[in-house]
Amino acid sequence: MSRPQQRSLRVGALRPNQLLHTYGVGSVADLPSLSVLTLGLAHWDLTHSLPVTEDRLLTALRRRLGGQLESLRLPPHLPETSDLFADWTRVGVPVALFPTWLRCSDTRCNRLAPADSGLFELLSSPYQPDRARYVHSCRGNGNSRPTAVPARFVLACDNGHLDDFPWSYVAHSGTDPGAGHSLTLAERGSTGEAANIFISCECKASRPMSVALGLHAERTLPACRGRHPHLNTYEPCDAPARTLALGATNSWFAMQLRVFSIPRAEHPVDQVVDDLWRDLSMLAGLDAATAKMIMQTQTCWSELKPYGVERVWAAIQRRSKAEPDDTPDDSDDLRKPEWLAFTAGTSTELPDFTIRPEPVPPEHRHWLREVVLAPRLREVSALYGFTRIDAPEWKVLDTPDVRRAPLTIGKPTWLPCAEMRGEGIFLRVDEERVVEWEHRPEVKQREQLLVHAHDRWRAQRGLDQAPWPGLRYVLLHTLAHVLIRELALECGYSAAGIGERIYAGTDETPAAGVLLYTSAPDSEGTLGGLVSLGRKDRLGSLVERALEAARLCSSDPLCAEHDPTVHARLSAAACHACLFAAETSCERGNHYLDRALLVDTLNDPGSGFFAR
Repeated sequence: MSRPQQRSLRVGALRPNQLLHTYGVGSVADLPSLSVLTLGLAHWDLTHSLPVTEDRLLTALRRRLGGQLESLRLPPHLPETSDLFADWTRVGVPVALFPTWLRCSDTRCNRLAPADSGLFELLSSPYQPDRARYVHSCRGNGNSRPTAVPARFVLACDNGHLDDFPWSYVAHSGTDPGAGHSLTLAERGSTGEAANIFISCECKASRPMSVALGLHAERTLPACRGRHPHLNTYEPCDAPARTLALGATNSWFAMQLRVFSIPRAEHPVDQVVDDLWRDLSMLAGLDAATAKMIMQTQTCWSELKPYGVERVWAAIQRRSKAEPDDTPDDSDDLRKPEWLAFTAGTSTELPDFTIRPEPVPPEHRHWLREVVLAPRLREVSALYGFTRIDAPEWKVLDTPDVRRAPLTIGKPTWLPCAEMRGEGIFLRVDEERVVEWEHRPEVKQREQLLVHAHDRWRAQRGLDQAPWPGLRYVLLHTLAHVLIRELALECGYSAAGIGERIYAGTDETPAAGVLLYTSAPDSEGTLGGLVSLGRKDRLGSLVERALEAARLCSSDPLCAEHDPTVHARLSAAACHACLFAAETSCERGNHYLDRALLVDTLNDPGSGFFAR
């Protein structure tokens, strides 16, 4: 990360996937002594940003953002060296100070003012960039200049806007006192609650922060200015502004799409040529001798060299004569090609997609149709927007455009993405057994309860009624969560590092399966600890333990008896003690979970798929 000024200043480092999940465009990153905002795409320098090829993902994003979208790119990066003044120190994702108001950390001072007021000085060091900080010249304890910390509160609204907190406006009860007033922000109690935090002015005006929080805050706060600080723009907005604590988890929610790379060719050399076709297509019209000579001078030759010139040239000719790839122009269809690849029943050995069928444990053949081990997977995810206050409602297509904050001014021509490599276990549930279970009377009754809760949940948020994802999805989703918990105890990866991909079809498209996977931004991927648990001799007992753990929750009977219609929840018999997973693991934000559909519970012993 670097801060855009006349002179680039490096202030810290983040992992590539954090720039999509946690600290993407428009989000606030809390560094040790600074708080910075990731700027919009127009501020990024793409000189050292590599493009990523993933046609299925790009096609889906074009449907949402327009045909002007040209590419997906990794964050700008140069390998680090021992030279702390080399070019790599000036390459990174641009950020700006936010909030722009700072407070002196000396409790005898507590001065509150904008960073550009002249009261604070920025100190930095190329040797410890994460120690960059502002200091105040009040000379506190030990006659040293105390650190100036970011102000504790900001303003935000439902339409994705973010702004500095109006400190002077609130302190003076909505009036403009003019210039020359000094503010302080001090805590007068030991509880830390808002009623004990006071904004005070030298003119004796003083108000507690509690007036800017809660149900009556609209009377105290000004109207939302429609500010997008990451774009440095303002726009009309009629949504009420609300106060957020700096670092609040609801200040930024990513909107992203992700896919797994699947083979488009039978042989590895054909797959590599297909991946690099943008660079190699010009060679197809040349004579063989010229094409082979130019081929070896291209930057992508390092990836082609292991196959030899002759095999690569033959693959280029085959690719040029093949029919154009008719990628489905439907973003809802992203999972269908993956499902077909996993259920093909054959082994595949490609650098980014290696799978092999594994025998099903004998004790689970009555419900488990296939087990596929995936030692090598490549996942590409792209950020295309974000929301504030409320997360993108499931599914994200339902999020109104007015709530989706843009990543740049105008229509984007590229989007930031992350490329992850890892491993996984794919489990295919017997579709006929699922259909039989779906038509059981007690299961139908349970479905009516969940559908009613689904409708109430959307109505409370003013959302259009979206289709119920179905019992099959809830069953598979719940199964994935209980397996994630059990896998984390055995494989060596944390539960937060194991993700899920649910393949739940309908009667017309009978898909029923889950992919449990882990991935890392390293080019070598992960170490194989997850795949080893999918072997026939280990998977059976692991599934048995996971199901047995799901039968009784430590919060029962409250968890098992929970009625989702009472509080309009999207999950029924599910809580932190039994099913909930980290947000990095769950694709639905811990919604659509119900132990009663998976196993017998205390309150509902008859609707479980794995009923005894």
